[in-house]
Amino acid sequence: MHLQVQRGFRSVVVYLTAVDSSRDFVAVGSSIGMLYLYCRRLAHMNKYSLEGKCDAITSVRLLSCFDDLVAAGTASGRVAIFQLVSPLPGRNKQLRRFDVVGLHKGTVTSLSWSANGMKLFSGDDKGRVVFSTLDLDQVRTPGGPS
Repeated sequence: MHLQVQRGFRSVVVYLTAVDSSRDFVAVGSSIGMLYLYCRRLAHMNKYSLEGKCDAITSVRLLSCFDDLVAAGTASGRVAIFQLVSPLPGRNKQLRRFDVVGLHKGTVTSLSWSANGMKLFSGDDKGRVVFSTLDLDQVRTPGGPS
């Protein structure tokens, strides 16, 4: 499936490259580094840019636990983690994004969350698996390769 967007004076074909769904959301990655997130509860679509280089999103993974999280991996090996806005009192009231860079040398092909959302495992096409330890109430620090 593809569509077109305008970039300056030319049209660019956009391919939808990765998808994941949960009870509350559908996440779709694209060839231009844009993440589309549809909230089923509100029947509303948001789009999030990975900013910087237009890098194809090659993998996406949602997690709904205490916080709603979505991870996106790219063709250049970057992993972006989004903590979504929460309707719950005392929880996250604005979108937060965190980047894991420099640990993958190839295309990110797989992402998997631990059940509690405190670890993200990412794999690339070179065979490297990386885990990132997350503490949403502290500064995130990426874990090492395994």
